[in-house]
Amino acid sequence: MGIRIIDLSLDIYHHTPVFPLDPHTGFITHQTIETTGYNITQIIMSTHVGTHLDAPYHFLSGGRTVDKLDLGKCIGPALVINMSNKKPKEEIKIEDFASFEKKIVKGTRILIRSDWSRFFPDKTYFFDSPVITVETAKWLAEKEIGLLGVEAPSVNSQDYMEVHKILLGKEIVVVEALTNLVQLTKEEVYFIVLPLKLKGLDGSPVRAVAIEE
Repeated sequence: MGIRIIDLSLDIYHHTPVFPLDPHTGFITHQTIETTGYNITQIIMSTHVGTHLDAPYHFLSGGRTVDKLDLGKCIGPALVINMSNKKPKEEIKIEDFASFEKKIVKGTRILIRSDWSRFFPDKTYFFDSPVITVETAKWLAEKEIGLLGVEAPSVNSQDYMEVHKILLGKEIVVVEALTNLVQLTKEEVYFIVLPLKLKGLDGSPVRAVAIEE
């Protein structure tokens, strides 16, 4: 039986677009084959550039840092919930999960397909995406899910402080700026998203993949 590996990660490159207050991204040539016999590049970037993962410390001063995350939440089966019918800035509500409610239990990994990544790198990508409401965040937190992944650059670009605190306060792994969920053909995939082991930091760019049999 064959498998498909679907890359769910955005490219990171020199001057990758980011939120206005975030650090800019830069690739700086340090050495080349012509100068030393090998290529090596210095990278300057945010912990939240491109497809990335939020650790609780991102919004909670006493929260777990990215190097201390439970990697078991980052690897395993994930539900793919199609919400590609959502319009710009439309709310993602509790009732949108109704047909999956029995499968949403403690530890469940959820990937929300919105197809919003098609707008990257346009400015609208950062501010007009469908949003997880405060009520939905509380509901998911009460369910004690393990991971929530979205195709938007943030789970909520308006009430981002409250929504992040609710999810990260329950140590839900938040993965943002996914892409290519349109390529998934099953409602359940094997999902892998691993952060760099950045000691004491608030998040990390990731390489996220889905595996389908």
